[in-house]
Amino acid sequence: MAESDSSDSDLLWYLEKLSRKECHSLRNQLGQECVEIGLPPIPRLELSEENPDLANQLTTFYEAQHLWNLMYNIFQKIPRKDLCEKINDRRNRNKEAHKILIKEKLQGERCLHNRIHDILCQDMILELVNKFDFVFHHVSPEAAKALNVFLIGQEASGKTMVLRGALFEWANGNLWADVFSYVIHLSSHDINQMTSGSLVALISKDWPEGRAPVADILSEPQKILFILEDLDDMELTFRISPQALCTDSRQQVSTPVLVASLLTRKLAPGCRFLITSRPRGQAVTWTIMKKTDMLMTLSFSREKRHKYFTLFFKDGQSAEAAFQLVQRNELFLHLCQAPILCWATCVALQRQMNQGADLKRSCQTLTDIYTHFLADTLTAQAADQRPVVPLQSLCSLALEGLLHNTLHFAEEDLRSVGFTQADVSTLQTLEILWPSSHLKGHYRFIHSKVQEFCAAVAFMLPLAEHGIPSAWGRCKGKRELYDDFSPVIASMFGLLNKKRRKTFETALGCRLLTDYVSQYLLTEMRCFGDNLKAIGHHTPLFHGLFENQEEEYVKRIMDSFSEANIYVRDHRDLMVSSYCLGYCQRLQKLKLSIQNIFEKKSNEQSTPRETLRELELCNTDLDDTSDRVLCKALSHPDCQLRTLKLTYFSVDTRFEDMFKAIVHNRNLTCLCLSCMPISSKVFSLLHEVLANPMCSIQHLSLMKCDLEASAYQELASLLLSSKNLKKLTLSKNALSRDGMEVFCDALFHPDCVLESLVLLFCCLTLRSLSLISRSLVLTETLKHLDVSVNNIGDNGVLVLMMSLVFPTCSVQELEMSGCFFTAKACEYMVCVLQNNPNLKSLELGSNNVGDAGMELLCGAMKHPNCKLENIG
Repeated sequence: MAESDSSDSDLLWYLEKLSRKECHSLRNQLGQECVEIGLPPIPRLELSEENPDLANQLTTFYEAQHLWNLMYNIFQKIPRKDLCEKINDRRNRNKEAHKILIKEKLQGERCLHNRIHDILCQDMILELVNKFDFVFHHVSPEAAKALNVFLIGQEASGKTMVLRGALFEWANGNLWADVFSYVIHLSSHDINQMTSGSLVALISKDWPEGRAPVADILSEPQKILFILEDLDDMELTFRISPQALCTDSRQQVSTPVLVASLLTRKLAPGCRFLITSRPRGQAVTWTIMKKTDMLMTLSFSREKRHKYFTLFFKDGQSAEAAFQLVQRNELFLHLCQAPILCWATCVALQRQMNQGADLKRSCQTLTDIYTHFLADTLTAQAADQRPVVPLQSLCSLALEGLLHNTLHFAEEDLRSVGFTQADVSTLQTLEILWPSSHLKGHYRFIHSKVQEFCAAVAFMLPLAEHGIPSAWGRCKGKRELYDDFSPVIASMFGLLNKKRRKTFETALGCRLLTDYVSQYLLTEMRCFGDNLKAIGHHTPLFHGLFENQEEEYVKRIMDSFSEANIYVRDHRDLMVSSYCLGYCQRLQKLKLSIQNIFEKKSNEQSTPRETLRELELCNTDLDDTSDRVLCKALSHPDCQLRTLKLTYFSVDTRFEDMFKAIVHNRNLTCLCLSCMPISSKVFSLLHEVLANPMCSIQHLSLMKCDLEASAYQELASLLLSSKNLKKLTLSKNALSRDGMEVFCDALFHPDCVLESLVLLFCCLTLRSLSLISRSLVLTETLKHLDVSVNNIGDNGVLVLMMSLVFPTCSVQELEMSGCFFTAKACEYMVCVLQNNPNLKSLELGSNNVGDAGMELLCGAMKHPNCKLENIG
């Protein structure tokens, strides 16, 4: 790599290296070159040789990236290849310098916190990074112009970790090497700190002294990846007038306008975005998302949880017992959707196992889990089994944070509640606090649920008031605006249980002041009993009563209810509501609201509304809760879904329950499995589904599934066993000759009822076409064949026409767009058009048939035997 010098980015230096003749040539070519790359030309008066200050004129008139692209193109034409090489050297050095900056930034990030997390997280990173690599490499040209890839995951699901992994792999040359030259990371904190700015300033923020090589970075905007982290945490509005959007990278605009201009590609046209968000930000996600964008969800699947439990516990029996306990409890199951809370659950269950407790009795509620987790974590290193850090300080920090909308604590906040530097180090070692991923010198609880439980404990401890400095002054994102204390109140109810309170007090060496809290909650909840305007709905209260589990106390509160309003969002709500309703002795009226995707039957007076017809699940392992909800939805008699698309699923995904539900859905007619390996197990499930006489699936699509040779026998079996399958799509699979014979034999078997076969972009050979052509002569049902985007040429067309020329051939629609044939192939088609009255539609786009070919086709269409209705 060439040495850097001050002349690298000095346009005047380059111009001074030109001879008088070359400079004259440059001035003459400027106008034409501007037109070619879409730039406004400089007035010729200003470009005259009497105006020697050309460098300043150009620098003022054009943005830096446009100017250097302009100069590079002209230097090539003059020609001054030495100057072009110097620009290339500079650009390559800056690309490497950017990667070094990324590596240095990543070196300061927190390491994975223990061996088990290391294994699981590395697997998760590798899986998502491979999917990122695939998506950005194989995107269609149209989508590539403005591709947004969304990664959606709950709190602590691993989004930040996956991004860091992708950045690390890219900086080390293992990812997107030929796709992206620059990756620019923008966190919600970066965006929220800004009120206004320019794209130049945004790009320069991480460079030393803010001096980024903007011209080189923006010279190829299609090779820039912007990472927008935590979209749901950004204080932005995307309702920006198109007239307000910005196109100049140097222009200072408001932050919402700047971000909107990037997302609409008014700035950096052709760049790509990788955007992360939590599900609660879906309204903003849907506002931004286009049809060509990709959506990926990050979840901790059943298989991953099972692997986690197996790695955590020392023996398989303990691991299985703990895992099954979690699987049977909806509250625990939801808790373990986040890897860090899965770890906390394992810590709590292991503590009870070590003490010889019966898990079914000692761990029934979330309060049990949090209690045993804190007890084990805070006392594990203490000889006298007392907390190694002040419990009062920890709980005070948690409560003050929630009361003052603070989830990220500065070191002075920690000191204000009584923590020493040694305490802070201990809390990090114990995995209670983590360094903030976005705010340097700040810390946060490992999860908001741990902070909420500690805040609940704070209400029951004799604490002095502590103010935390971060409560004021610092700019905060949406996530820190805490306005729902129902989880805290639920934990308070749980700690009022005498058995759980005693467990907590004994383990942590403290005394909880519960009498006043118990009486206060009893009085307040009785007031809320029939006052629906004050409480909205009773589900949060039911969660608290379920945590309490003291029959007498629950009954005293529920006795005040004559009516109940319940909002059920998931199985957790259903479980706690069922428990509480069992204690309603005076209940006279029940209002039940259920959130689902079912279409309700409407009577004649009802207003028509849209029904969900198509559902696509992309790039995720289904977790147990969503799998159950989806299966219930699919099997519900009112489900109006027509098409179900499953894309980018892993090979070990469990589809058994979903496929059983598909059988019972009378409206579902199209099943698409795309960009995923089709194992023998999946083929077996497909066989069971499609062979079932109750199944309504008529169209099966297996696009881009890397079908192996063994798949042809499976496909043939599917064709013969299914009496409803009318259409089969195998596009974007490289169909090899091995196995095609058995597949094609099935096409004309009497038991095959297939009417449409789509083989777009399948790398078909003449041998494969010969087998397909034979089937076309013998089949009585196949009406539509699509072999577009296959390099079959004139000879391939001849092979197909040899079957279609027979009047007994039943094919009515033939698509051969983009098949690389010429006018010669049209000669073969003429014979078919004049002899086969069955052919109604012929698609021939993107082929070099020329005028000669068109004359032949037009002549054939005039023939009285030609019944063609459509030609494309």
